[in-house]
Amino acid sequence: MNAQENPNLGKALLRVALGVILLAHGLLKVFVFTIPGTVGFFESIGLPAIVAYLTILGEIAAGIGLILGVLARLAAALSVPILLGATWTHLGNGWVFSNQGGGWEFPALLVVLAVIVAIQGAGAYALGSPLAKDK
Repeated sequence: MNAQENPNLGKALLRVALGVILLAHGLLKVFVFTIPGTVGFFESIGLPAIVAYLTILGEIAAGIGLILGVLARLAAALSVPILLGATWTHLGNGWVFSNQGGGWEFPALLVVLAVIVAIQGAGAYALGSPLAKDK
């Protein structure tokens, strides 16, 4: 491995890690909280039901895209509003995510990671973008 390969491997690791987290959270909303439960939660904090459906779809689609490295920049960029929403949702719970209801530092970190992937691209081992060079 040479010095030029290291950044591409780092980009890939970041991309895949973010993708796994997004996919896991999307599937959590489907299989654990259930779709009706997720919709109910979103409505309980004043958001319309459509936001819950779009969040589930966005987390799953972005997660898969990031893991595979397909449209990685776009997937990361489109996940930023979802992650900002998660940060907003947890603001009242304090800083530490181990607080009751989860704090806001973890979703805030995910916002930063998504922005980094959107800026830097997919890195190594990506299937790439059918629309443009995505590395």
